[in-house]
Amino acid sequence: MKRLDVAGYLERLGVDDPGLPSVDSLRRLHRAHVERVPYENLEIQLGRPTSVDPVESAERIVRLCRGGYCFHLNGAFSELLLALGYRVTRHVGGVQRTGDDMAQVNAGHMAVTVSGLSHDECPAGVWFVDVGLGSALHEPVPLREGTYSQGSFCYRLRGSDVEPDGWRFDNDPRGQFVGMDFRRHAADVADFSAMHEYFSTAPESGFVRTAVVQRRHAAGYEILRGLVLTRVSAAGSTTTILESPNAWYGALADVFDLPLEDVAPGHRGRLWKRVESAHIEHEASRASGAD
Repeated sequence: MKRLDVAGYLERLGVDDPGLPSVDSLRRLHRAHVERVPYENLEIQLGRPTSVDPVESAERIVRLCRGGYCFHLNGAFSELLLALGYRVTRHVGGVQRTGDDMAQVNAGHMAVTVSGLSHDECPAGVWFVDVGLGSALHEPVPLREGTYSQGSFCYRLRGSDVEPDGWRFDNDPRGQFVGMDFRRHAADVADFSAMHEYFSTAPESGFVRTAVVQRRHAAGYEILRGLVLTRVSAAGSTTTILESPNAWYGALADVFDLPLEDVAPGHRGRLWKRVESAHIEHEASRASGAD
């Protein structure tokens, strides 16, 4: 059985000394994770199966300088927090991507809370921690009803309308999804396996259809969806279409710290063709009014 490489993980995050469990240390680790480890689904685009095993996800983050999506990122980060002495609980959640979608808790998201860290902002000591929401949280927020500002972004936590006794996270309007609901009680990693299989293999899965890379930073976030690179901050947003392999792979390396050194030249060529073809198909669909 593989063991978590705690020292390697901390080095990947640029954290020399994580300190003892505390609110300040948790915030520092969270910021480092979302700033350095991108949200991405490129393994699916490459046709390379992964699992939801947290140690496997952490190994890919550390050894290959890669990221992942919520099951990988929150799974690995929660495993690191456990190793550092934090009291961690994983929760079944579900993301509402657009206002037309139905809010539901379908195990399409792994949410995380950390308890035992009482603070003036959070006397109960329970914090909502999520490094797997891509464009959302930069730092943890208290798990209690309220509105929370991080830079120019504003988030809200409240009781869920669809999950009895559950929680609802309302995203900033400039984010890439509307909100996320999650259950209060603890979940096992295995609870997410079926949805991970769907996300990874189903032809209608957004992760199968479109390459997505996101990274949060203090001022905002960047997202690469297909060939379209968008930067969002307090000043507004800008969009660039990356029309060549050099521009696309350059953005992966320079903007998202994804050099993809583990991807052979032939696979890089096939990945580019897949992403380019999906972009052309999407643009044609938009032009015809079908999308």
